[in-house]
Formats: sequence, C-alpha cells, structure tokens
Amino acid sequence: MSEVIEEIAPAPITPLPAATIEDPPTSMSRAASVARVPPLQIPAPTTAVNGDGGGGGGDQITLKTPKALTPKSRTPRFMTPIGSPVRRALKLTRLDPQDAWLPITESRNGNAYYAAFHTLCSGIGIQALILPVAFITLGWTWGIICMTLAFIWQLYTLYLLVQLHESAETGLRYCRYIQLCNASFGEKLAQFLALFPILYLSGGTCVALIVLGGSTAKMFFQIVCGPTCTVKSLTPAEWYLVFTVVASILSQLPNLNSIAGVSLVGAISAIGYSTLIWVVSLDKGKLPNVSYDPVKADKQYIHFFDVLNALGMIAFAFRGHNLILEIQATMPSSEKHPSRVPMWRGVQISYTLIAMCIFPLAIVGYWAYGQKIPAQGGMFAALFGFHARDTSQFILGLASLFVIVNALSSFQIYGMPMFDEMESHYTRRFKKPAPWWLRAIVRCMFTYGCYFMAVAIPFLGSVAGLLGGISLPVTLAYPCFMWIKMKKPKKYGISWGVNWVLGVVGMILSVMLIAAGLYVVIDTGIKVSFFKPQ
Repeated sequence: MSEVIEEIAPAPITPLPAATIEDPPTSMSRAASVARVPPLQIPAPTTAVNGDGGGGGGDQITLKTPKALTPKSRTPRFMTPIGSPVRRALKLTRLDPQDAWLPITESRNGNAYYAAFHTLCSGIGIQALILPVAFITLGWTWGIICMTLAFIWQLYTLYLLVQLHESAETGLRYCRYIQLCNASFGEKLAQFLALFPILYLSGGTCVALIVLGGSTAKMFFQIVCGPTCTVKSLTPAEWYLVFTVVASILSQLPNLNSIAGVSLVGAISAIGYSTLIWVVSLDKGKLPNVSYDPVKADKQYIHFFDVLNALGMIAFAFRGHNLILEIQATMPSSEKHPSRVPMWRGVQISYTLIAMCIFPLAIVGYWAYGQKIPAQGGMFAALFGFHARDTSQFILGLASLFVIVNALSSFQIYGMPMFDEMESHYTRRFKKPAPWWLRAIVRCMFTYGCYFMAVAIPFLGSVAGLLGGISLPVTLAYPCFMWIKMKKPKKYGISWGVNWVLGVVGMILSVMLIAAGLYVVIDTGIKVSFFKPQ
C-alpha cells in the first residue's frame, strides 16, 4: 500500500555549495533524511499516514506541503477510548456467513427457557425407562451409585461443552459438536472418532423413535377402541408410516428456534409419562415374590460382561450432549452478555427436572418389579404387562399418548443436525440459502429414509448396551479432552488431572462396553426380523 507522508516545512531554502562546511541539519535536510528512512522507521509523532488502498510490492513516500500545522488522523477521537472493547465485542460475534442460511443458526433469538425446553425434551427419552433393567445385574447399592456417578459425570462434561462453545481469544463460536471436534483434534481425527457416534445419535435415534412411536400408536388405538372393537387395526409398518407422516409435517418448521414450542410440548409429555408410570407402579405396590438379589451368571467372565452391559444401559440413558452446542448456537452472544450464562441457567433447570424424573423411575421401578421387569421395554412394558387390567384405561391411554407426543417432538430435535448438515452442502456450493422447496424435499427424504430403516431393522432398540458404549465418548470422554486442548489448563494442575483421568476412563469404559454389548448380543441372541416389524 502506497503511503503519503505529510511533513511540516517552511519555504524553500537555497541549497549550499558542496564545499561548504557541514552545518546542523535544516528543515529540508531533515525531510530528506526522513525520505531515506524505511517506512517502519518513520517517527510517528511527526507524520500522518494515509492509505490509498492501492496494491504494490513496496511503500512509496511522497512529501507534500502541509495545509495545517497539526496533522489529522482518520480515526475519530471519540472512538479511541472504546476502540478496544468494541473490537473485542465484534470478535466474539465472528460467525461463518453461511450460518445465517442453515436451520440451526438461522435464528439467534433464543433464551434460557428455550434452552431448557430443548434440553429437557432431548434429555428424557424412552431410554430412561430401561434403567431398572440395569439394576437386575447391579443390585440396589451399585445400581444407585453407578447411576448417580453417571449423572454427575455427564453434567460436568455438559458444563465443559457450554463453556467451550465460544472462545474469547479467537472470537469463534463452535455451533456444532463436530466443529468443536475439528478445532480440538483436527479434521481427520475428528471424523474418525466422532462422526459415526454423532450420526447415530441423530439419525439412529430418529429411527428408534419411529419404531417407538409407531408401536405405541398401535397400543393407543387398541386402548381407545376397546376389547370389543371390531375395527381392523393397521399393520406395524402402517403405524410406522402414520407416525412418519406426522413427523415429516412437523419437520418443515424452518429452524431450531421455531420448534421451541414443539420442544415445550415434548418436555411436558416426557415428564408426564415418566411420572405417570412410576406413580402407578408405586400405587400398585410390589409384585408377589419379587426378588432383589443381583442376577449372577455361572461363569465369572460372563457376569463381568453382564455388569458392563448394565453400565452401557445407564450410559445410553444419559445422551443428548451432541445437541448442546447446537442449542446454545440459537442464542445471541456478546462480550458483556455471553451465551454461556443463559445456556447454563437453562441446563440447570432442565437437569433438575430430569433428575426428578429418572431417579424415581429407576428406583421405584426396581422396587416394584425387581428381577421380573421386562428386558425389552422396561417400565413401559411392565406397566402394560402387569397392570393392564387393574389400571384405568384412561391412565394407560394417557401414558401412551404422552410417549407418542414426546417421540414426535424428540424427532424434530434429533433430526435438526441432519437437516443442517444436508443443507450445508447446498449453501457451500451455491453460496446462497436453500430454497423452500429444496428444504422440504431434503427433510422428507431424510424422514422417509428413517422410516425405511425402521421397517428394515425394527430390532435396533434391542442393542441398547452396545449402542450406549459406542456413543459414550461423545458424552463422557471427548469433552474432557477438548477442554484440555482448547483451554490448556496448567499441566499437572487439578483441572488438567481431572479431565485426563475422566477422559481416559471414559475411553476405556467405552471399549469395554462395546465388547460386552457384542458378547451379550452373540450369547443371548436378539430376535432379528428384517422387514418384519412387530
């Protein structure tokens, strides 16, 4: 960039002969010396620099006769005191320009209540109903201890993710889990470690929700129709399709903020069915001859794998961390009002309610049914299996309806990262937002693709322990390693040591849970029924 140097100089002076003895430097000689100084060495107090925006290999210095005695700066004086804070605030809002076109970050007017709705709806799911099944192997003491430790552990890693969402040093907001993984581990390693678990926690969960919603809709129809009903019920595949059609209609809501109302309804329904189930079980009392002795296999190594599989069920119940950064991305953020403050407030509200739901569900469920609790379906299957005749049909129908509504609402949250990823390919290539018709086609393709998988592999929920092991690092291990990489805590300090220990233990536990899940599937077997939904 060429620069123009304004020098304060008097009228021209007649040059002295060459033979004249050297005198002290005059004004013009000072100007000449200035002209010979490299640009970076020009004294700042005697010059004013103006850029003309031109390009070039070097700087061109030109002397001009000044128009005023005091050089003027192009930067307004009133900006000087607040220049640095403004720049820092602007840095904190550095965003990818394409974020304004994608469904997760299209709207940034979220708040703590929206965060609580989304987190609560995604945090309580049908997976919580199988928690008493883990107690069959672990027993009372170790079941409660493991469940409590898992809850505290996942709440701590969730806090780490909330803090890592935005960086004051770089000014970047990591609006998606995979983006934070890329920044922490590098793109290749992040794709290897985190891509499949994240894809499963989004797409795989949507498939499981179609299976759950469709089968529960069939039960709801039978309850409403009554035992004397002569109307022929739909087949399981047709019920899956009914659920999918409704889910595809709701999926046309444009962005994550726009489904806050859907998440609120889903959160209420999740609290409703979990509370109904454990209250009814408590009211009906224990089953006759119920036993609480932990089930132990004949061989020690088999019992060891059973224990690990039970831990996998507990880990599978605490999922949803892959959505935390996306939920926080819907909030505005600045240096004075960072998004981590309302996000953490919303998380505290939601996880207080989650604890009030899942702990009574697990404890009361094991107290009421003991070893008799069904391994498939958990508390929901126990409610219909043991209390279908002595419980009001209205209560059973209401619990079923709550499950269906929660499944529809959760589908929208877990599907949003997949919608975002598919639309991002279009925006990156064409540098413009996806039109409404393309967005509708893409979302319908994903939804009906999940329906096809639900019909083809309806037994996906039978491998909860295995899937819990696969997705465990996303919840319990990766956030600890990402904190060490991004925040760089003092080596051998408390934060450094705690996160290293939790991260390593989480990875070891994940490998062991995957091995145990595979063994249990192979040893006990699962009812494989491709394209035969029950």
